[in-house]
Amino acid sequence: MKNTERIKRKTIYVIAVVVAVLVVVGIGITVGYAAGSGPRQTGKDDTGTLNSSTAANASTEDAEAEHWQEGVITYNGKQYQYNTAIKTYLIMGIDKDGPVEPAEDGISGGQSDAMFLLIQDTRNERMSIIAINRNTMTDIDVYDADGNYVGRENRQICLQHGYGDGMRTSCLQSVDAVSRLFYGIPISGYLALNLDAIPILNDSVGGVEVTVLNDIENTAKHVTLQEGETLTLTGDQAYAYIRTRDIDEFDSATMRLERQKQYIVAFLEKAKEQAKQDKGSILRMYEAAEDYMIESVDFVRLAENLTDYEFRESDLYTVPGEVFAGERYEEFYVDEDGLYQMIIDIFYEPVSNDDNERY
Repeated sequence: MKNTERIKRKTIYVIAVVVAVLVVVGIGITVGYAAGSGPRQTGKDDTGTLNSSTAANASTEDAEAEHWQEGVITYNGKQYQYNTAIKTYLIMGIDKDGPVEPAEDGISGGQSDAMFLLIQDTRNERMSIIAINRNTMTDIDVYDADGNYVGRENRQICLQHGYGDGMRTSCLQSVDAVSRLFYGIPISGYLALNLDAIPILNDSVGGVEVTVLNDIENTAKHVTLQEGETLTLTGDQAYAYIRTRDIDEFDSATMRLERQKQYIVAFLEKAKEQAKQDKGSILRMYEAAEDYMIESVDFVRLAENLTDYEFRESDLYTVPGEVFAGERYEEFYVDEDGLYQMIIDIFYEPVSNDDNERY
């Protein structure tokens, strides 16, 4: 199938989790964009895959619900229906320094080295976050330097953002690519964050306390962290902690992802404490980093909508799969069965007998 020899490659893996946590903590969101590609039929049977169902295009007309696959589907012999109270947002960390600015050409928009789906369940008042490996192989739309469409090719999903203006076009194309990866789920909005915002956001909550999971050495930031020590991360330390990995270790990005997950939970707790004491702290966080981000979400209603939403460590998911060595770079191949199960767990609800009687 694929060459199983792993490769070691240094990549910038900037995390947009900080902003994702900001949203979880209390940022109210209004619909800014719904994936235009529409839902994809997922023909499956009772052996463990999604059964075909009536699909409806994503719509932003109803501010309280997203419609994807209407009706009942069958998965592993059980019946489910899509939770229309869910809203989904794409959070991206872009491998660019400095404030957001237009790209020089059609291929310099910057790679989305961190990609997370933020899922808001307005009915159950719960949040979930799904981490997407930046090297996930999927169909993306490819353009040349002049912005001319070349075609759709199977490449790392992080490259999609680079084929664009580095602004809204890049973001919208990334939204489409992620929606396709998840069988056409509607994505209501996006937020892209350049890496220099990380220290700003970390320090805006007074630093984040962690117990260091493994040794970190980042000479560029003059940061050295020892495994097992507990400390409150400063801005540069946070930057190094969630970005750095040892390129001499095979698949070191996995341990880095564990650090990022740990940081999410710690940041969330710290930001919640601040928001309870001072609702204005959320707005100040956004204002401090707004030059480094581009978004289609409304930060004005942050605290009003989501401050009290439930969010647990178990609500952090990672798209399952395996890394292989490609011709030049690492390639992550999704475990389709695992992805189907994740979609069912997060986006669907079991159908009760009473519900069945309506169909």
